[in-house]
Amino acid sequence: MGSTTSLINLMVNIFIGLSVGANVVVARDLGAGRENEIQKGVHTAITLGLIGGIFLAFAGSLLARQMLVWTSSTADVIDLATLYLRIYFLGMPANMLYNFGAAILRAQGDTQRPLYILTAAGVLNALLNLYFVIVWHMSVAGVALATIISQYLSAALVLLCLVREAGPLHLDLRKLGLDRRVVRRVLQVGLPAGFQGMVFSISNVVIQSSINSFNSTVIVAASSASNNIEGFVYAAMNAFYQTCLTFSSQNYGAGETKRVDRTLLLCQSYVVVVGLIIGNLSAHFGHALASIYAPGEEEVIAQAIARMNINCRFYFLCGIMDTMVGVLRGVGYSVVPMIVSMVGACGTRLIWIATIFQAFHTTDVLFWSYPVSWAITALVHILFFLIVRKHAYDKAKHLHDHDGAPESESASAGASNVSNAASRSEEERAVQLA
Repeated sequence: MGSTTSLINLMVNIFIGLSVGANVVVARDLGAGRENEIQKGVHTAITLGLIGGIFLAFAGSLLARQMLVWTSSTADVIDLATLYLRIYFLGMPANMLYNFGAAILRAQGDTQRPLYILTAAGVLNALLNLYFVIVWHMSVAGVALATIISQYLSAALVLLCLVREAGPLHLDLRKLGLDRRVVRRVLQVGLPAGFQGMVFSISNVVIQSSINSFNSTVIVAASSASNNIEGFVYAAMNAFYQTCLTFSSQNYGAGETKRVDRTLLLCQSYVVVVGLIIGNLSAHFGHALASIYAPGEEEVIAQAIARMNINCRFYFLCGIMDTMVGVLRGVGYSVVPMIVSMVGACGTRLIWIATIFQAFHTTDVLFWSYPVSWAITALVHILFFLIVRKHAYDKAKHLHDHDGAPESESASAGASNVSNAASRSEEERAVQLA
């Protein structure tokens, strides 16, 4: 299972990027009070999620074994890893529906219901894991089956939330379809975000291949255990990225640029504090945490702790990097963050692997590529934001004053034609933002 994570992310990230685009589009329309556009965005987003999920289900199942061969998976894991991937990808339609539905809810600041839904799905997943593996002895097939059942539960619940919505986020399943203008707006933000995620995944696939090059099941298992623990730290970092993305998009759509600055300042402050606390606690209690994934396997635990001491302690740098990406996408810049991330984070890792790692062929040297790439990319994002900030804010105020909608750095001001924003009072817009 540990050898499949980077491959799953590689396949999924392009569509996760599109869900980010849907979040930005709906949040901006909410901020500007364009209810008709919000409705189009909701139905287009859910349709895109369904199409993307069906595509991933077919492509992932067909390419599962070949992708594992490309990443030099060891002979003793490739058969079970292939089985796991093929079952896992059958849950992609549900996975995508949940991600797009949750992105819509988060666009209005509703992060509670997605949390409740994931909690219910997570509990079900854990119970089914125990049942399928311990009672039915299904091994990785049982783990994969438990995962996709819980994913279909989460998809059903998020769709139920949207169907029961009484406001502009209401979903009518009979109106599912693609609005060409909304698709273009989603793609302007979502495609760069998706490609950025894919390139990150490619660099992680290369790192996974480098891990596999040690030809050690112990190292693969240790890296997998550490990666799972790091996932909890990343979840905390990603929460502030999502917050920054949503609130900067809403306020940018409403022309409230001072609130964009305040959002960024607060999110960066929180991400540094939370990242340092959770990351260092994870590393400090590394032995106990790694023992959950490899009980009694001291060699695996030691290798996992070594990775956590590098990655977890410096994960706040990843949080800074992602939060900067969130605000840049929120104010209309999605292509440049993609390029910066490709060159800064992914390029740094690939160069590191091709040079420093080849000279010093150890796992510690390999894992140091993560914090180094986070630091470089975060710095470049900050510098770029300072350069474009004034121009972006002037554009937001100008378009808002003329009842337009800032969409992306590549979209023209003439493409925005809002009919109902002008009729809303400032008090109504404040209520909508709240």
